[in-house]
Amino acid sequence: MSAALAQLRSAPPVAGVWQRARPYVALTKPRIVELLLVTTVPAMFLAARGWPGGWLLLATLVGGTLTAGAANTFNMVWDRDIDGLMGRTRSRPLPAGAVSPARALVFGAVLAVAGPTWLWVLVGPLPAVLTTAGMVFYVLVYTVWLKRRTVHNIVIGGAAGAVPALVGWAAVTGSLSPAAWLLFAVVFLWTPPHFWALAVVCERDYAAATVPMLPVVAGRPETARRSLRYAVATVVASLALPLVDPAVGWLYLVAASCLGALFLGRAAGFRADPTPRTARPLFTFSITYLGALSLALVLDQALPPAGV
Repeated sequence: MSAALAQLRSAPPVAGVWQRARPYVALTKPRIVELLLVTTVPAMFLAARGWPGGWLLLATLVGGTLTAGAANTFNMVWDRDIDGLMGRTRSRPLPAGAVSPARALVFGAVLAVAGPTWLWVLVGPLPAVLTTAGMVFYVLVYTVWLKRRTVHNIVIGGAAGAVPALVGWAAVTGSLSPAAWLLFAVVFLWTPPHFWALAVVCERDYAAATVPMLPVVAGRPETARRSLRYAVATVVASLALPLVDPAVGWLYLVAASCLGALFLGRAAGFRADPTPRTARPLFTFSITYLGALSLALVLDQALPPAGV
């Protein structure tokens, strides 16, 4: 113990600051925040018909990061009891004792005020209202109400994760359009097969914590059937985007078709063999799918048309 304290005291100042800040960064769930930002950027590029502007892009992403970090922090505070029961989440800051619940609440509150305020002042009122609504929905509707009560938790709660697409569009235009809502629908429909695949991999954890995830309540075959249906709906929605917005070009359409075929292949494999062996590849590829689809839309809008 004394050796550890001596090592900490002798650590460079920057390293010491990072050690103290690291648990708070973990409270924000950076990997989830990354996924949310991935859906914000393509919406901004499509709304702007190209580069939306460096400052606007940065300001929107910073505000979104702060607000999403607040939502995830509140989620961790509320779920600290069940997080301590699951192997996947046992090392999170609260169950591990790295941060007290009171400090985490204060940290989350600061982010919850800073994020929407930043967006209101630097980006616009509508993005601030939308991101606040997404945060409140995730914390109160999904975390507090749905997660421990119903098997439909992920389906309904997935709306919160789709809000960044609306925020990105509103940041550029100050309004919403059918294309913005279709981008919202793609993420909303993508969420169940993505998360249900993870729930199959972590089925024992959720059962131990008595969280009514679909595999625990309805079994793996039913989970696989529903996952395939939502995967089909996701791909259909993604391919409908050029029909709703003529600015979407061939590059996106080709990429969406190829990625959709691969996504459906993983979902069909899970349907044929509903086990963790096939659920894990579906979960992993679902992240690749969303990221690559978003990148394709960005490139589709950023690159000049062929022949220009």
